[in-house]
Amino acid sequence: MATATPSNLIESRTHHGLGVLCGITAGMWLGAAEAPTKLVNAGFTPFTISLCMVAGVFTARWTFPTLLKGTTYVFRDLMQTKHLIVWAILAGALWAVANTLTIFAIRDVGLAIAFPMWNTNALVGLFWGRVLFRELDGADGRTIAKVMVGAACILLAAILLGFSTFHSDGGSSSYHATSGILAALGASLMWGTMYVPYRKAYLSGMNPLSFVTVFTIGELLTMALLTWRFDGGFHASYLRLAHGAPLIFWLFAGGFVWVIGDLFQQFAAKYLGIGRGIPLTNTNQLWGLAWGALVFGELAVMIVGALCISTAKASLGENSSRQEALERECDRYGLDYHRVLRAQGGKDGSDAPAKRRWWDVVIVCTATAVFLLLGFHATVPSMAIDLRWAVGLGLVLVASLLFCGYRLHRDTDFS
Repeated sequence: MATATPSNLIESRTHHGLGVLCGITAGMWLGAAEAPTKLVNAGFTPFTISLCMVAGVFTARWTFPTLLKGTTYVFRDLMQTKHLIVWAILAGALWAVANTLTIFAIRDVGLAIAFPMWNTNALVGLFWGRVLFRELDGADGRTIAKVMVGAACILLAAILLGFSTFHSDGGSSSYHATSGILAALGASLMWGTMYVPYRKAYLSGMNPLSFVTVFTIGELLTMALLTWRFDGGFHASYLRLAHGAPLIFWLFAGGFVWVIGDLFQQFAAKYLGIGRGIPLTNTNQLWGLAWGALVFGELAVMIVGALCISTAKASLGENSSRQEALERECDRYGLDYHRVLRAQGGKDGSDAPAKRRWWDVVIVCTATAVFLLLGFHATVPSMAIDLRWAVGLGLVLVASLLFCGYRLHRDTDFS
């Protein structure tokens, strides 16, 4: 097995800033995706809402990889790491269960209380990253302190933001507070554990775009099974969907927005690790509440946490430990070390260009047609909406997408 040279270790540090940018952008988009879950108060069951969001996720997840890389590239990448397909499906299943639990939590205790509780997944991810992948091994005390304090600050800010909107969110009047809290904590455990397959995939050189394509199969199958088993079967769900058809578009849109945030989260996990990348993406608490209530009272605490993690660059010693974890994955599954090392540095593992196929166009056009059809029949929910803030936050989202997308394309060609 080839060993990592100092030049390789130095090269792997160059994408720290890009990983930070992806993490912050992910937080913006993941926060915006939470707004449609408020429709749980419009008569939809949590299972129906989650199923619609997953359907939107499934549609978007196949669209973006096809648009950016093409299906030929995606399937070739999957065939190079076949053992990771089952891990991606497992991660998707964990996400589907966690997402459904969050809907129950929102229904029972309100978004402001549930959001910070399930965002403790950053601590779960930090634990698994340390135990399973030896993240922070070789790091100096100052770097470890930055990561730990940063994660704690972000979690603390999330809790403070939740309490600041406690009365306005109506969570205190719920008769199911205990079940709502347990649902939020269960979602935290599921989401925190879900990042284990993420990191395992990227240590093996799999492109995030390939990973999410298989990930969504686990999501959709699990969500369909949950709906069939616990929500009165598909027929009952279909009746509820038909009754609320004008609102389905917003749930699909929520899934679509979530996919954009998750793609950036995947790249953050690849270039920063789950111990740094996931706490950064959990700034979605701030953006979610900005969309829901425009509350910025505890903004400074979360900024301190984000700055701590953003500046906690991996040292040569920590990068050496990361390379050892990469070598173990290559040894265990018989992977080409140099191909995986190139993938870790943001380069394609194969020099052969991937050809675009006619079905790539069909996939993108079909997905676009689905959203256009649903949007044509959509109606605006009867909620108080400040259009000025909606437009302003929307422009921020678009700007973050364009800038971060440009950086990913320029530096890694989405690899």
